[in-house]
Amino acid sequence: MTTESFDMVIRGGSVVLKDRTAVMDIGITGGVITGLGQLKGQPALDYVDAEGLTVMPGMIDAHVHLNEPGFGHWEGFETGSAALAAGGVTTYLDMPLNGVPPTVTIEALQLKLAAAEGRSSVDYGLWGGLVPGRLESIVPLHEAGVIGYKAFMSAAGSPGEDAFCEADDYTLLEGMKRIAATGKVLALHAESEPIVSMLAQEMKRSGRTSGADYAASRPIQAELEAVHRALIYAGLTGCRVHFVHISSAEGIGLIREASLRGLDVTAETCPHYLKLTTDDLAAKGAVAKCAPPLRSGEEREKLWETVKKGWVNLIASDHSPCPSAMKERDSFFEAWGGIAGAQSSLELIVGEGHLKRGLPLHAISGMVSLAPAARFGLSQKGAIAPGFDADLAIIDLADSYVLGKEHLLHRHKHSPYVGEELKCRVAAVYVRGKRVYDKAGGVAAERSGRWVKPGGVEERGG
Repeated sequence: MTTESFDMVIRGGSVVLKDRTAVMDIGITGGVITGLGQLKGQPALDYVDAEGLTVMPGMIDAHVHLNEPGFGHWEGFETGSAALAAGGVTTYLDMPLNGVPPTVTIEALQLKLAAAEGRSSVDYGLWGGLVPGRLESIVPLHEAGVIGYKAFMSAAGSPGEDAFCEADDYTLLEGMKRIAATGKVLALHAESEPIVSMLAQEMKRSGRTSGADYAASRPIQAELEAVHRALIYAGLTGCRVHFVHISSAEGIGLIREASLRGLDVTAETCPHYLKLTTDDLAAKGAVAKCAPPLRSGEEREKLWETVKKGWVNLIASDHSPCPSAMKERDSFFEAWGGIAGAQSSLELIVGEGHLKRGLPLHAISGMVSLAPAARFGLSQKGAIAPGFDADLAIIDLADSYVLGKEHLLHRHKHSPYVGEELKCRVAAVYVRGKRVYDKAGGVAAERSGRWVKPGGVEERGG
């Protein structure tokens, strides 16, 4: 029991700790957690009643595309971060590819920082990119504070004149050597371009352009081949590798086996692979198109088994929005391939994982908060513990609702989750002790999100 005064005490919630959930109070001072336990009677400037609610560490969404500078009309920092805040996300890591220019140089990084400053509801980190012809930018981007680097082993499909290109084998191998020297992580989109491009051409030549045809053109084997190849390169270079949006249990298994052999590799999957299946491509259309594509119901359940076993290191949204018209094409191959899911990730994973399948909340929190913080060097985030930032998502596990377009805060109001029942609801969100969202009042007007770097925070935007 402490006798200090707090700025705020959150009272009586079921608090999700690293290894268990327990009813307790949370004391906050200067934006940091400074007390845990029974704090009744302790002086504080403000009190929040969380009795009957669940208090989780805010989600750290490690895979988000907000598309600024240059393509804010697809999604920008204001709308994207508002949706993330409403979804219980307190920090996101923005990918480098869909801005114009993409974040592959120091100059492009500065443009992105200028676009974000004072416009984000929650804290944010920035990925740099690994692309052909830009190897010399790896060290300067590292020194500037990027979270890590993103590369594609298949066509990226990014917009604009200075498009983000996939890494050829030389760029990948040499880039991994240079990234290894920085100690940062390479995030890899692992699909074999020769396989998926040839299959796509065959489908289109034969007039097969449905969602099922698109999914068949990007088979699990394409994912596995790319994972195999990247693991060889990781072994040769010592590069730390994070495999993004793995869609198959077999892919997760390959990465786990490599980690057990001593490679510094981790695996991410996404809520859409754990919620949706190929049947949804026919039912929902291109709002459910992504790469890698959705898999069968059988494959989805196999993926859930790897989650239950603890083989999936982290879960991220891969929020990749676009104007609605870009989803409305006669051919599935021509529609934009990205799922707008930033606002629903935490509610989906808690609902599908905890309420439906019985996965402990601390295990879910480990994948969506603690693991990304640890993997990407955000040492003050990801847990409810003394000394950590007071980044908190308060969730009502009894408040189920059907998601409608009117709920969505991202720029273009489409999502494959519209019409789905979400089994719980985010009630309030705090970033460094500031309330940035509550269900009744919406997103706070003040945009106080800050740029976070591995090992520290840059004082921007608040």
